[in-house]
Amino acid sequence: MTSIKDMATNIIKLDCFDGGHFLRRKKWVHFLLTSLYLVYVINTPKPDESKNETMDQLRRTQKWETYDYTCRGHILNAMEDILFDLYYNIKSTKELWEKLETRYMKEDATSKKFLVSNFSTF
Repeated sequence: MTSIKDMATNIIKLDCFDGGHFLRRKKWVHFLLTSLYLVYVINTPKPDESKNETMDQLRRTQKWETYDYTCRGHILNAMEDILFDLYYNIKSTKELWEKLETRYMKEDATSKKFLVSNFSTF
């Protein structure tokens, strides 16, 4: 069985996300994150920290933070430089994913309506 690190280093980088065709890019990135067993950090909140954490809780938190960092890095790596510069300050994968969906899903829907309208007019 190959490790996550080995899989991550052997990934072929495709064209970067430039703001267009978000749904297609989202599906590709989601597949990549699923293949690397990282996608759960998009839907799973960070484990709560407390003063009296057990070793198991501490390990779970550290694992989540590592996976969150790696997952966020893969998402950012799939972007053009100008978009990377806009989004790299977002610290949480979940927050990054939600911001991208909010912004670009709306734009995809708007452009599809425009195309359908033009086709109907034609």
